[in-house]
Amino acid sequence: MKAAWLAYSILSLFCWGLWGFFTKLATNEIRPYTALVYQLAGSTAVYVIGLLALRIKLEANPRGIAFAVLSGLVGTLGFFFFMSAMSRYKASVVVTLTALYPLITVLLSFAVLREAITLKQAAGIFFALLAVIFFSM
Repeated sequence: MKAAWLAYSILSLFCWGLWGFFTKLATNEIRPYTALVYQLAGSTAVYVIGLLALRIKLEANPRGIAFAVLSGLVGTLGFFFFMSAMSRYKASVVVTLTALYPLITVLLSFAVLREAITLKQAAGIFFALLAVIFFSM
C-alpha cells in the first residue's frame, strides 16, 4: 500500500497531539517524574499487548539493538524534560518549541550521514525556527 505511510503519519500526528495534551493534564496534577513513571507504564502495556497480539519475533542484531536502546534512553530523558517544561509553562508554547525536534535529526543526518539538504528544505528550517520565535512571544 503506497498511501499507508500517510495514514500512519496522520494517526501518529493525532496520537502525539493527544500525548502532549494528556501530559499537560498529568503535570498539572502530579510531578513530572511521577507522570513519567505512569507514562512508561502505559507504554509498556502497549508493547506487551503488541508483542503478544502480533506475535512479533524480536531480532538479535547487536548494532541495531544498541541504537534502539540509545533511542529509548534519550527518548525517555526527552520525555522527562518535556514533562518538566510542561509543568512550568504553557502547553501551547512548550509543545510548539519541542516539535522542532526533527531539526536535530535533519542536522545530524546532514553532518553524520551526509544526507543532502536542499535550498527549499533549508528555507523550511529557517521558517520553522521563525515561527517558533513568533509563537512564543
